[in-house]
Amino acid sequence: MMSLRRAAPGTLTRDAGRSLTYMVAALALASCGGGGGGSGGGTGATAAIVPVAVAPAPSPTPAPAPLPTPTPTPTPATVSPGSLSIEEDASHIASNFDVASELVPSWGTGETPASAAPDVVGAFRFICNPSHELRDDPVVFPGQAGKSHLHQFFGNTLANAHSTYQSLRTSGASTCNSPLNRSAYWMPAMLNGKGGVVRPDFISVYYKRLPESSPSCQRMGKTCVALPRGLRFVFGYDMINGAPKTGAGYFNCQGPTATSGHFTDIVEAAKHCGVGNQLGAIITAPSCWDGKNLDSADHRSHIAYTSYGDWGYEKCPATHPYVIPAFTMGVWYTVDADLDTSGTWDRSKPTWHLASDEMPGMPVMRPGSTFHADWFGAWDDGAMKMWTDNCINKLLSCNGGDLGNGKQLKMFAGFSWTAKPHVVPAS
Repeated sequence: MMSLRRAAPGTLTRDAGRSLTYMVAALALASCGGGGGGSGGGTGATAAIVPVAVAPAPSPTPAPAPLPTPTPTPTPATVSPGSLSIEEDASHIASNFDVASELVPSWGTGETPASAAPDVVGAFRFICNPSHELRDDPVVFPGQAGKSHLHQFFGNTLANAHSTYQSLRTSGASTCNSPLNRSAYWMPAMLNGKGGVVRPDFISVYYKRLPESSPSCQRMGKTCVALPRGLRFVFGYDMINGAPKTGAGYFNCQGPTATSGHFTDIVEAAKHCGVGNQLGAIITAPSCWDGKNLDSADHRSHIAYTSYGDWGYEKCPATHPYVIPAFTMGVWYTVDADLDTSGTWDRSKPTWHLASDEMPGMPVMRPGSTFHADWFGAWDDGAMKMWTDNCINKLLSCNGGDLGNGKQLKMFAGFSWTAKPHVVPAS
């Protein structure tokens, strides 16, 4: 694994950024959009010359067929964060620290990133470290400390059962570059079957969306918008209602002796992931929003995924017409001897599994089969506007917290590519 070198305090070097790009690309992320085309051609024939004694009367010249009126290109609607009418107060809350001190020249020089073309989506990427583990879930069990299975949190360092949009915006540091991103991200903790929590080395996060100027925004939904303040949701395996999985979650492997792939669970991935390699859990958040609700009773119904249906292109449901930046997160763990790499599952043999795979009063599930994640947005408005306006709307490929305008999120002190410690007691 590469080391993190700095060109200036809090700044990743360009070499580290390029390596980061390769790492994110290895997640095999899907991009939105698409298109089709057709081609036409003509045929020709050779006519024989025939002598004519009498010239026939000329045929009347047919009137030209009227040309169809071209369909005008739709004018994209622009919607700023918080400007849509929503059924909950999520007013602007200014950051309570010096914002300028959390911004550094991109890669130490102030350079701007390259275009993401030929991709059709702009991209904003950054790296997180793990923060803390709690049996809390501020989305599913708000205010009920200890109610949930054990979660691995990253992002806001003070996220807990009592977290609200206001508390996230006004308290806590962040393990995702900078407190300009006080959003909370969490997923079931990875347990080793011997009373320990295997902590991830790092988490890659990749936001993507069509630029708001793209006509495909109106084809995909009503319009492309920024993330609304205070949005939160759950995605992946549904622990409560047993609904079909969302987020296309899967497991992968990378490292010197690894075989990468798109594996359905930990058991399948483990046989390709020997000790010293890294096991990754990858999942994608939804990209469609109803435009009204920041949450819903099942914490899923207010957001949705696109589908291709029978119309042949990616489209949001009519009930969720607002296209938002969707993020893919990849959570990477160094494999140790406690992971059973045989490729078979023996319930009597301790091995890695998610905390949600073994729940009191519920059947024991195949390791990794209950993979899901939660997100509670709490971005600084100005920082989010920078990466939305530049990385997303200008179709740029931004890495390492690069905001696309010569500025970059400052990396927090103590960042590491390796979990320290690797295993902690499950509390």
